[in-house]
Amino acid sequence: MKIRKFKISDVDQIAQLFHDTIRQVNIKDYSEQQVKAWAPDDIFFRDWDKVCSQKYTFVAEDDGIITGFAELETDGHIDCFYCHKDFQQQGIGKSLFRRLEEKAEELQLARMYAEVSITAKPFFLKMRFSVLKQQEIAPRGEKFTNYIMEKYLKPAG
Repeated sequence: MKIRKFKISDVDQIAQLFHDTIRQVNIKDYSEQQVKAWAPDDIFFRDWDKVCSQKYTFVAEDDGIITGFAELETDGHIDCFYCHKDFQQQGIGKSLFRRLEEKAEELQLARMYAEVSITAKPFFLKMRFSVLKQQEIAPRGEKFTNYIMEKYLKPAG
C-alpha cells in the first residue's frame, strides 16, 4: 500500500468508495434513510474532481485499488476521511492520518479538526482527538448525530 496525492483519474473510485463505505459500514450506526441522505444514489452528487483538487487530498492505493482517501483543508479541517468497505481494520486509516498530520505540520497548523460520525469516533479518539461537542446535522433533510472533534498539534521546534 502507498499513500499518494489525489489524481483526477481517482474520481470514479473515490466516489464509489465514499458511497459504498457509508452505505455498508456506517449503516451499523445510522438508519437506512440517514445513510441514503448522506450518500445519495447519485454518487456524483458532489463535484469530486473540483473538491478533491482544491484540498490536500491523499489516497491509499494497493495494486491500483484505492483503499482509502482523506482531505485536509488549509485551516486544519479534515473534510472527508474514508476507508474502503472491504479494507477496514488494516491500518489504512492510520497511514492516511499520518500523512494528513505530516501535511498539517508542514503547513504549521496548530490543530486539526473534523465532524466525525458515530462510526469513526473510536478511530479519531485513538488518533488523540478530543470531542468538543455532539451535534445534530441534517444533510438533504435527514437528521443524524455526529461529533466535532479536534487535535492540537505539537508546536514547531
